[in-house]
Amino acid sequence: MSTTQPTKDRVKTKRHKFISSSAWRWFQIAIVLTILSLVVNHLASRDSFPDSESYRFPVEGFLASIILSTFIGIIAHLNFKFYKKKYFSKKVETFTIARFLASTLGYITIMYIPVNIILNIIAGGQTIFYYILVGLLLTLLLSFIGVILVYARDIYSLYAASIKSAEITIESGAKTTKLTYEDIACFYSENKIVYAVQNDGTTINTDFTLNELEEKINDQLFFRANRKIIIHKDAVDQIEKIENGKLHIRLKASVENDSIAEINISRYKRKAFMNWFQ
Repeated sequence: MSTTQPTKDRVKTKRHKFISSSAWRWFQIAIVLTILSLVVNHLASRDSFPDSESYRFPVEGFLASIILSTFIGIIAHLNFKFYKKKYFSKKVETFTIARFLASTLGYITIMYIPVNIILNIIAGGQTIFYYILVGLLLTLLLSFIGVILVYARDIYSLYAASIKSAEITIESGAKTTKLTYEDIACFYSENKIVYAVQNDGTTINTDFTLNELEEKINDQLFFRANRKIIIHKDAVDQIEKIENGKLHIRLKASVENDSIAEINISRYKRKAFMNWFQ
């Protein structure tokens, strides 16, 4: 039996799972947007209230909302892919999530007004900006809720991955090594070379500078203790108060190096360190 057959089967299985996941995601988005369209159109006009004597189903508005909802779904999806690649892949924090939501709503606002005007012209109706404004506010509110419902689990999964299973590729000359964040105790600089220290005490020299690492790694897990060292939160073994308001940090990893043996946090960084560590 050919050894390539199991590999092909695994590739087909992964592809099938990806397609199924993607189809399920778009089905979720379609359901949420359809519900939002129904809600918006039943709230936008008094005649559309279900308890109104002159109630009629808002067919035109519903169809227009489906078109708008399709644009909203595309905007949210593309914006999430952008944030996932540029920001969420590194770390997930409240500020970044807020930026994602705000930018998504901003793009929806930019799209909403011209599309509404065009739809009104096609339908032969009048463009009444008051109703457009009311519709925009309702759309933004419900879009905000919808985006949270659709992407909350993905964002949480990315957050969990950035904390637990994220990894960094370390290049050292011709050698490339991948380490998960959980495996790293600290990074330290000595003689202009930056070393990665694993939890078992093994050191690997890298081609990074500490400044480059500080920009690259997750600052929820790593802290720049001083100009020579970046430490991992789980690697801290003991914190001791010393003179002049400083802190002395001892790591769990055992490495015979002065930079690691004498990790001091200045009194200026003490508060930031304790907020991060706690």
